[in-house]
Amino acid sequence: MANGTQPERRHKRATACFSLVCALALLVPVLIASQQAPTFRSNTQTVPLYVTVVGADGRLVTDLTRDDFIVFDNGRPQPLTLFDSGIQPISIIIMLDMSGSMLGNLPMLRQSAVQMFTRLLPDDKARVGSFGDRITITPTFTSNQDTLIRALYLDLQPGGPTPLWGAVNAAMTGLARVDGRRVVLVLSDGRDTGSSPFGPRVGTTLEDVTSRAQLEDFMIYAIGMRSRSAPGGPGQVGGFGPGPAMPGRGYGGGSEPDPGLRQLAFESGGGYFELTGTADLGTTFAAVADELHRQYLIGYAAPEADGKVHQVTVRARAAGTTVRARRSYLAPKKVGP
Repeated sequence: MANGTQPERRHKRATACFSLVCALALLVPVLIASQQAPTFRSNTQTVPLYVTVVGADGRLVTDLTRDDFIVFDNGRPQPLTLFDSGIQPISIIIMLDMSGSMLGNLPMLRQSAVQMFTRLLPDDKARVGSFGDRITITPTFTSNQDTLIRALYLDLQPGGPTPLWGAVNAAMTGLARVDGRRVVLVLSDGRDTGSSPFGPRVGTTLEDVTSRAQLEDFMIYAIGMRSRSAPGGPGQVGGFGPGPAMPGRGYGGGSEPDPGLRQLAFESGGGYFELTGTADLGTTFAAVADELHRQYLIGYAAPEADGKVHQVTVRARAAGTTVRARRSYLAPKKVGP
């Protein structure tokens, strides 16, 4: 018979049932284990760090290896689980001060900002914004240089006060849904007008944006410059990293940049340039782009799932080097048993 004898058919059905039972028996423990697994596992939750290393001569150091870095979490050394010295894509929002004190610098500002756009790589993406009478940011990310340059000349309107920290906060919001490295580059010549010496603070503060940059992992780069009418010739003052506060010239659009820009850049692992004129502005934009493309990506497993802020210190073994990276992060909080 084509289908076999009756005993043969019974034997085949029994064999199939036995195979199904065995398969289910193997599957059940897997399902139970997956249901019991905790949401957080300390050995799989990576804390990413984008790191800039500068030598004693002020030049970027780009030839270090994994073994050249030491990372401390709340003072305790951590083994690296991630190291990449290749070019990492950038997501960046460039915020330009268009307040009244910048009017004399706008032609040079527009020409210089082009140096940033022309150095974007195919995998990079950017938006451009301004702050003055209002805070505006172009609606979509793009790597198209023509689109960004067109917005620079047509969409950014000058005039008004200097809502500096509100502009930085708006840029971070614009980056909030983006994965990977998130950078805000802000240029301004004045103090934030949201913090008046004649009354209580209003609006977003430096403390607000510093805390948000640290906890949500935004990297802030800043270019501080003096308004054209201010004394002083072209050139760069100071450089990246922390430094002393600078005296201003009164509330709202003074001749010197807000000292909080340097602090914010330092705390978030970014960089700060201060210019006394516009001659070096184009090369400064180019230097920021070059640095962002030559950072190291390192990481380690978060040692605790305590939901607390952890302090991070990154060092390089190479003598005479300065390291910049984010200085804190919010640890995940363990969910489940």
